[in-house]
Amino acid sequence: MSACDQIADSCAATYVEDMRMLWKVLLATAIPLAIMTSIGLYLLSNGESSDGRSVLCVGVIAASVSGSSFIYQVERWPLKRQSVIHLGLMLVTVLPALLLTGWYDLGTAGGWWGAVITFVAWGIGLWTVLYLIFTWVNRRKARRG
Repeated sequence: MSACDQIADSCAATYVEDMRMLWKVLLATAIPLAIMTSIGLYLLSNGESSDGRSVLCVGVIAASVSGSSFIYQVERWPLKRQSVIHLGLMLVTVLPALLLTGWYDLGTAGGWWGAVITFVAWGIGLWTVLYLIFTWVNRRKARRG
């Protein structure tokens, strides 16, 4: 097999792997979004506008978090790059959805700060907990393997 054939095979394998990842991301995003949107629209159609809006926003949050978690499976990217990209996605999806839930009085500075502090606290907390869990799991796998 020539060097060009090896490169072509490698590119084809990477393409197939990337397409599988794309389908996983789409499913991980679409499923929670579809479920929560259905529930939210049902609530809205029954006149429960506050609950319906909250559920729709939580659907966006769940879909964003679920879909973006695959960033951490891109092994050729360092953790810092993965984390910065993930944070950027959360800033343009989760934070606006959190602000639209109606859970915070956005007519006051305290309401805005409450939403931002909630976003930051949960983000740092979940990132840290999941980092520790996956570090522990990977160490156990390395010892066994």
